[in-house]
Amino acid sequence: MSVIEYKCPNCGSGMVFDSETEMLSCPSCGRKDNIENIPDPLKQQANAEDEAQEYHCTSCGAVILTDPETSATTCSFCGSAVVLGDRLSGKLTPAVVIPFAISKEEAVKAFKKWCRNGLLTPSGFMSADRIKGMTGIYVPFWLYELHNNVEVHGHATKVRIYTSGDYEYTETQHFEIYRKIRLNYLKVPIDASEKMNDELMDKLEPFPYEHLKEFKTPYLAGYIAEKYSYDDKALLPRAKDKIREFIDAYIASTVSGYTSVSYTDKQIDTNAKQADYALFPVWMVQYDFRKKDYTFAMNGQTGKVVGKPPLSKAKVAAWFAGVFGVSFICLKLISWMMGGGFL
Repeated sequence: MSVIEYKCPNCGSGMVFDSETEMLSCPSCGRKDNIENIPDPLKQQANAEDEAQEYHCTSCGAVILTDPETSATTCSFCGSAVVLGDRLSGKLTPAVVIPFAISKEEAVKAFKKWCRNGLLTPSGFMSADRIKGMTGIYVPFWLYELHNNVEVHGHATKVRIYTSGDYEYTETQHFEIYRKIRLNYLKVPIDASEKMNDELMDKLEPFPYEHLKEFKTPYLAGYIAEKYSYDDKALLPRAKDKIREFIDAYIASTVSGYTSVSYTDKQIDTNAKQADYALFPVWMVQYDFRKKDYTFAMNGQTGKVVGKPPLSKAKVAAWFAGVFGVSFICLKLISWMMGGGFL
């Protein structure tokens, strides 16, 4: 049972990851250590993939109870940041991580600003004073490298309409089309946590890959981290579905210039060349409004917020009335300019 905690060499307090400096920071004395210079204890341990049932905080000795999927958390008694090392060992070791760039205080401010931008939300919701929880979570993702061999057969037409004398002619040319295409997609992200809402996680994209770093456990200090619930093979069908619309769009771009196109056969052979285990930063927001809980998610690097806020029926009705009124006036103006006058 491996519990990893980073103690400050100066004062002995627990150290946490500082999103502003991207260093391991001591909240007590202010010491900051470069993560790149800190040996990662996971690389010094033997692979251990059996799940431990009980952990003890190295600071206060209290028992740390977590869900089986949790790999980093805080002690509920003393608040120390701890990493459950055996849940990040062997096949459970992430390859890369995108660290948090937005602190909890910045996340709260950004969420309040986002709430105030809700034009159709109830006025009480826009005050953003009912945040029940703001939790920083490293969500597990698989990053796929997908190679696609595509073969398309189809039929296309080009239609030309012209007049000659008193007659109008329609000329239709028919074409058989064939395309053989190779498309490769890199770092296709699929969230691998059973707890996370897939729709929310998809809408949080894009995550800035320029901030990807080789995984080291100090990045997790002070945050909660989940380990994957599904391996890369189990989620490969989702990854294939995700890129399908991009493949279809590319195929369509290769047969432009025709009046109509119909496909008689479309074969897409997708192979996963690689799948890297990654952790992405997400702030999960629990919000209480009129005795109902709402869940929102914020990209921990970009600050993008996603979720479904409540709608004000009065504001929605007023908005539709306004749109209808403007449309009605525009139609009357067009009618008047064309000689129809006002009714």
